[in-house]
Amino acid sequence: MWCSTILLLAAVAPSTSFQVSIQRFQKYETRVQLGPFGFLGRSSAGVSTIPNSPSNRDKQAIEAVKEAIKCPKEINFPLIECEFPPLNELNKLGDGSLRSANQVDEANLAFCAKLVRGLSPLPFGGPKVRFLTSTTASATFQSKATTKVTGATSVSSLRDGIPKDIEAGDLCILVSPSVRQDYLAATKIASDGIAQAVVIVNGLAKDRKSVSEEATMAYFLKPLTYNSQVVGYLARQYPNDWTTIDLFSKEVLGSFTDAEILVKKTNTPDLRESGRLVQQSVDQRAIAARKN
Repeated sequence: MWCSTILLLAAVAPSTSFQVSIQRFQKYETRVQLGPFGFLGRSSAGVSTIPNSPSNRDKQAIEAVKEAIKCPKEINFPLIECEFPPLNELNKLGDGSLRSANQVDEANLAFCAKLVRGLSPLPFGGPKVRFLTSTTASATFQSKATTKVTGATSVSSLRDGIPKDIEAGDLCILVSPSVRQDYLAATKIASDGIAQAVVIVNGLAKDRKSVSEEATMAYFLKPLTYNSQVVGYLARQYPNDWTTIDLFSKEVLGSFTDAEILVKKTNTPDLRESGRLVQQSVDQRAIAARKN
């Protein structure tokens, strides 16, 4: 794996020549990626799967984030995303009620607490994990974050700007960014080498400019509906491919690389092909049932 080669270069090269070695290797790696057939994107380890429980989902997500931190899509831009429905009851995600919003907040914080422990399992031996909240986060949410995400080295609000005590080896987790200022801060931390990596968990109000196509989508889980029913999922567990899966048969209907599925100049997948595949699967199953 090319990241392993970079680590080897880091171990044997003096600091003054290390950057040159990185640049040379990146040029080589780009040529390999493009190849004679125009292939773009790193090779994957296989297809992604649907989690069978919330705890299994959390485990999948944490392992995928760890893989992305070790070897992001762009070595000089360790901005990582993690997106999934925080609640099993999908109708609560968009009903606009304060109660549902609070439940989403609680679920996101519970996952982030697990993620912190997963990234720094040893209190004094792992990297420092800095927990960041949105510029728009309420005082109540900030208080909950301080109480619930106990394993983090610090809990800070981006309302106060980027914390000045973040170090190059630290990991930053940003939960539910919701305004452009949040995404700009995450981009700055990742691109300027302020921290080792930045992990965005369940970002909100994203547009084409929120997250660069150079970011790494570590974990993605999106329910796909047909006739108002959830019939499949688009899943991604880095470094595996994006995978469209039939909910009922668990059949893999299609798999995609970043180059094939991401909307141009974004880190957001185009859902149209996955939606078409699950609709086709449902229709074929209905036709077969009628024949029988």
